[in-house]
Amino acid sequence: MQFSEILGQEYIKNHLTKSADLGRISHAQLFVGPEGSGTLPMAIAYAQYVLCNNQNGENTGANESCNIKFQKISHPDLHFVYPTVSTEEVKKSPKSIDFITDWRKFIAQNPYGSLFDWYSVLGVQNKQGEIRVDDAGEVLKTLALKSYEGGYKIMIVWMADKMNIPASNKLLKLLEEPPEKTLFILISENEEDIIQTIRSRCQVLHFNGLSEKVISDALVSREQIEPKLALKIAHQAQGNYNKALHLLKDDSEEFPFEQWFVTWVRAAFKAKGNAAAIQDLILWSEQIAVLGRETQKKFLQFCIEMFRQALLLNYETQSLVYIEPKVEKFKLENFAPFVNGSNINDIFKELSDAMYHIERNGNAKIILTDLSIKLTRLIHKK
Repeated sequence: MQFSEILGQEYIKNHLTKSADLGRISHAQLFVGPEGSGTLPMAIAYAQYVLCNNQNGENTGANESCNIKFQKISHPDLHFVYPTVSTEEVKKSPKSIDFITDWRKFIAQNPYGSLFDWYSVLGVQNKQGEIRVDDAGEVLKTLALKSYEGGYKIMIVWMADKMNIPASNKLLKLLEEPPEKTLFILISENEEDIIQTIRSRCQVLHFNGLSEKVISDALVSREQIEPKLALKIAHQAQGNYNKALHLLKDDSEEFPFEQWFVTWVRAAFKAKGNAAAIQDLILWSEQIAVLGRETQKKFLQFCIEMFRQALLLNYETQSLVYIEPKVEKFKLENFAPFVNGSNINDIFKELSDAMYHIERNGNAKIILTDLSIKLTRLIHKK
């Protein structure tokens, strides 16, 4: 992974390469950034820079045989941990190493891919991925061995906030007293979800979302699209290069969040003073309830963003509005007056609570039906 292939984040690139050149490599580092900001490709490029003893700020020249191994993400001293679930092939005690082939393909196809994209590869269905204590045990075994090439051993923990408590506690001592020449790179989108004792032992680097220019230039050069379309997609992507790629491919048909949202709010409008319309909300809840929990959570996050966009439009801040609904006869400007300061906090709270309860394996049909009935009241609140 070349640093030149990573979009933006120039300050972080310079910091990492200069600290490595000076031999000031912190043994535990935490990369925190939103989806699509490049935390994973940056971690891989940094690992390559350290393991291959590259210099001058790029992964070329010093040790070409070592650099070649990184082209297939197969260097023997580079290890990964990431959330997994049980599958048809791995029915019990899944560990990261069980899915390493799929993981390498996933990175090769799109190193900016999201957790949801990875779960789609795994086929999580109604399960929720996590990093378990079995993974922590594998980490201890792996790092107890000598490095293959006599230098550093690097462990990249992707989505470290998905570590469960037993796994976190098992890794904690290793972070406190790491073996010589061991480098941990933890990656997270939600820093606060990592236990404090682990965070306190890491050097934290914060990544910002990418600028519209960086994304649009990348789309033009890498995807060969017109600059005008690239600018439009970059604006809608909101700093997320992975989202920009999904928008470009228009692959929303697999999960038509926008259609589900419109169906939901239309039924909520009709339900006021119309008891028969409650049945539509129940049917909608049943439809969403059969989806996997990760899809339900992602959809509810989409709903939050739709309400936020409507609020911004209602308050006449059009420059911040990027969503352009494609559902027939649904216009955001017509919906916006029903989202205002008197109800947005309650709507946000109810959606957040629903996500919380779904994540903790609550009954999705009951949670979504309750949310829908509450929306019928909140959407008319003035």
